[in-house]
Amino acid sequence: MKNKILTGLCILFALMMVNAGLNKFFNYMPMPELSEEMTQIMGSFITIKWILPLVAIVEIIGGFLIVIPKTRALGALVILPVMVGIFVHHLVLDISGIGITLVLFAINIWAIVANFNKYKPMIVSE
Repeated sequence: MKNKILTGLCILFALMMVNAGLNKFFNYMPMPELSEEMTQIMGSFITIKWILPLVAIVEIIGGFLIVIPKTRALGALVILPVMVGIFVHHLVLDISGIGITLVLFAINIWAIVANFNKYKPMIVSE
């Protein structure tokens, strides 16, 4: 039962990540009103031309990997740095979005914990 719940949550998580990644390329979702500080930060990201495409590619690849049970362990690790960045961003700059961020972060951590046996060979030497 736990696996089915985790799979369902990972599908929703993947949809959010793939959607966010595709939006960085195609800009199909309207941008909310940004504070002056956030406008400066986004302007900086746009000035650094490679950062948003890199994050988008990681979101898309991680989203596709986490949806497939066989590659979920890899996908959870691939998307983890992006989730940490999203969490810190909302914690420091935009606390209003912390709720959904915590839910997504928890799903990511659950996927990592559920697949911990796949990471053991990297950690434990025999």
